[in-house]
Amino acid sequence: MNLWTGSLQASQYRLEHSSATFLSMFPMNYGTLRDMTQSKSCLAGWTTGNCNANGIDIHYLRTGGHHPPLVALHGLLGSGACLAPLTRALENDFDVVLPDARGHGKSGAPARGYLYDNLAGDVVELIKKLNLKAPILLGHSMGGMTAAVAARELGAGVSGVILVDPTFISPEWQREVFESDIAEEQRRSLVSSRADLLTHARVRHPSRSEEILECLVDARLQTSMFAFEVLTPPNPDYRELVQSIGVPILLVIGDKGVVSLDAARELQKLNPLLRYELIADAGHGLPYDQPKRLGAAIMSFLQAISTLRAGSARVD
Repeated sequence: MNLWTGSLQASQYRLEHSSATFLSMFPMNYGTLRDMTQSKSCLAGWTTGNCNANGIDIHYLRTGGHHPPLVALHGLLGSGACLAPLTRALENDFDVVLPDARGHGKSGAPARGYLYDNLAGDVVELIKKLNLKAPILLGHSMGGMTAAVAARELGAGVSGVILVDPTFISPEWQREVFESDIAEEQRRSLVSSRADLLTHARVRHPSRSEEILECLVDARLQTSMFAFEVLTPPNPDYRELVQSIGVPILLVIGDKGVVSLDAARELQKLNPLLRYELIADAGHGLPYDQPKRLGAAIMSFLQAISTLRAGSARVD
C-alpha cells in the first residue's frame, strides 16, 4: 500500500511550501537575512548556543532545567524558533533542544550535504556534544524523517520518537516534488517587503498566531537555497526505518495532511511499538495550526512511556 495517496497529498505539501505561503532569499541577501534577530516572544526565558557538528555550526535554542532531554526538529524552511508554541506545552517537563538544521535559521550553510543522512548525522553529533542522555526525538515534516534516520543510528540511545506528518513519501511522489518548480518559486518570491509578506500571511492563515507567522517568515527568509538538496531522490526507505526503531513511536497526522490514516495503520502493523494520533481540522502545518492539541497528544504519549519505563524498572 502506498503511504501517500498521490496528488492530493502532493498538493498539500506544495501548498504549505509554495511561494504563496513562504519566502526565500537571493544569495546576495543571505548574510543580512540570516543575522536577523528572532522576535523576543520566540526566545523568552530560553538559552541559545552553537555546537560544531560535522564541521558545521549548528545553532540551537534550549529551554533548560533538570528534566529529561527532548530534541525537536523543524521542517524545510523552518527553524527551531518556529516550534516555540509547541515547546511551551513541553518545557515544564522536558529540557527541549531546538536546533536549526544546516542551511536553516542561524546554522551554517555548506554548499552541499543536505540529504537525510547528513541532517541526521548533525543531530547525532549534537546529542553527543551536548551530552544528552537517551533523549526523545521529535520531528515535523523534514524533521520527522530526520528524527527517524537519527533514531535508527542511535538505537537504544533514544527513549522515544515522535513523528509529526513526516516526509515518508513514495518514490513516485518524491520525483514529482523534485521535478516541480517549488525551489524556483522561492527564488522569484522575494519581491515584497517583510511587512507586506506578513500581511499576506495573516490573510492566508488567519488562525495562526502572530508569533508563529513572524517566526515562519523570518525562518524562511533565512533559509539557504542549498537546503533544497533534501528533495533529491531517493529518500531513505521509510518502511525499513520504522521497522528498525526499537523504542516507542508516536505518529501524529492531520485529517488534511500528507500521511493518510491508512498509512498510519500500515506502519503500526510494521512496528507494534508505533501508535498513531489523528488530529482533526489540521493539515501538514500541525505545529503551527494546532500547537495546543498537538502538544496534548505528545504529552499523553510521553506520560505513557514514562509510566511504562517506571513499571519496567520495578519489575527489574
